[in-house]
Amino acid sequence: MRLGILGGTFDPIHLGHLRLAEEVGEGFNLNTVYLLPAASPPHKGRKSVTPFHHRFEMTKLGVEGSPLLVAFDLEARRQGLSYSIETLKEFHRLFPSNPELFFILGTDAFQEIETWKRYQDLFNYAHFVVVQRPGIPARKMEERLFSLGVPFRKEEENRFIGPSGRTVICLEATLMDISSTGIREKAAAGKSIRYLVPESVRCYIVEYGLYRTYGID
Repeated sequence: MRLGILGGTFDPIHLGHLRLAEEVGEGFNLNTVYLLPAASPPHKGRKSVTPFHHRFEMTKLGVEGSPLLVAFDLEARRQGLSYSIETLKEFHRLFPSNPELFFILGTDAFQEIETWKRYQDLFNYAHFVVVQRPGIPARKMEERLFSLGVPFRKEEENRFIGPSGRTVICLEATLMDISSTGIREKAAAGKSIRYLVPESVRCYIVEYGLYRTYGID
């Protein structure tokens, strides 16, 4: 079984998230790609985050109709901060058939991976699919990888293998210049967010009045 994991705050989920999950799932022949909204994102600090139940409902709406994508509330089932190492371990407990896990993230997040809990152990549990972001060349990602204290070996131009046998793969995907921050700002300003998020997600945001006061203390 080959499973993808795409985590994030998803505040709100948008078409860029969904297109990325679709492309990685198809490109790596994954059975399912799970989209996991973080319950208590450890890197958000004091920044306010929309309550989990709203973010999870929007994620469920976003993946409706997809045979590949599934919204999963795993991180809300645990107490405390949403650490990726705990999520990966939990996947292995939930799927005892020893699935191949593909953890999806952007190069911007990968640049900060040393701040993650037990970051060196992460590569024992999953392959990492690192998606190129504008302004961060592949060379910089490679330098970061070799600075982590894990003896990776370069197999191909954009593929590296660690001592556990798990790989780190640099991937180019369709880049959509959409951000959740920008969507929240538009919603707060009363501007249209149509075609930035699935229509069902847009309707949900309108129905519950989300982001109307975004940026207001």
